[in-house]
Amino acid sequence: MRALLLLCAASLFAQDIAFDSSVNFLHPPANINFGEVAGVATTSKGNILVFTRTGENATAGASRIFTHGGSRLFEFSPAGLYLREIGVGIYGFMFAQAVRVDAHDHIWAVDRASDMVIEFDPLGRVVKTLGRKPESVTIEPRATAAGRGRGGVAGDNFNRPTGVAWDAAGSIFISDAYSNARVVKLDKDGGFIKAWGTKGSGQGQFDMPNSLATDATGNVYVADLNNKRIQIFDNDGNFKSELKNAGAPWAVCISPGAHQYLFSSNSNPPESMDGGEIYKMELDGTVVGKFGSAGKGPKEFGTVNQIDCRNPNTLYLAEVGNWRVQKVTLK
Repeated sequence: MRALLLLCAASLFAQDIAFDSSVNFLHPPANINFGEVAGVATTSKGNILVFTRTGENATAGASRIFTHGGSRLFEFSPAGLYLREIGVGIYGFMFAQAVRVDAHDHIWAVDRASDMVIEFDPLGRVVKTLGRKPESVTIEPRATAAGRGRGGVAGDNFNRPTGVAWDAAGSIFISDAYSNARVVKLDKDGGFIKAWGTKGSGQGQFDMPNSLATDATGNVYVADLNNKRIQIFDNDGNFKSELKNAGAPWAVCISPGAHQYLFSSNSNPPESMDGGEIYKMELDGTVVGKFGSAGKGPKEFGTVNQIDCRNPNTLYLAEVGNWRVQKVTLK
């Protein structure tokens, strides 16, 4: 408890990290507008992937209480030049949530409305689909002995997933955020291994697991948004510790390399001017510093839904509230 209080106190006095930013470095064609930018990721070549909620191809889902807009996934060069669109017209693109790139440069798109996680190879061909788009009838999620999934199916279906990550063996971890409030672990082929978590505020419980990341040893870090903490689990889902020193963590990212850092966005709804900063931490939760604040200008953030930290000194931030990607260079 004393250690937790010290961490919380340290976060209040975290030093500001000097940084530069750019908000106009991507150059899409004139006929493309981003809309809400939900996801951003980089490839090993430095190309930039942008996963957006464009509002195109809108469909009214009878099993939802809201109307979906279309998702679109774009790729840009490191210089910001438009290269291509991936997954044009794909069945599972309805409401973009996150995009990640694995160790093989495969691209994984998490779509919150279709309840799907879709894997593409570097050429943009579909390799694997996890979960499935719900039927166009009302299906109430219900509990089962083995797990909680849409329609009572354990393990293989999700209810608005929010993130994906992997360990060194290729095991897949998915944050299944809404009524399921759990983390699902799959093998490298997508076979169900286990799931953990229930709705609540205790250890191993979640109230909106909005993002997740893994470190080099396979530990899993989950942004437990509404509980205002990051929970840390071992590779088998056993609770290890929690971090409560970075506000309400909307998105988390762990940088690669010998010295890994944990980045977390204390994000905010678009109408709020509270919070908004990004925290840089050691993996034990020690705060190195923070940068930014809520707002709409350069060096200000509006609901950072995803962070790309492949290079810990050059970050890409997907801002849902500001409809943009912001490139941040830490000094």
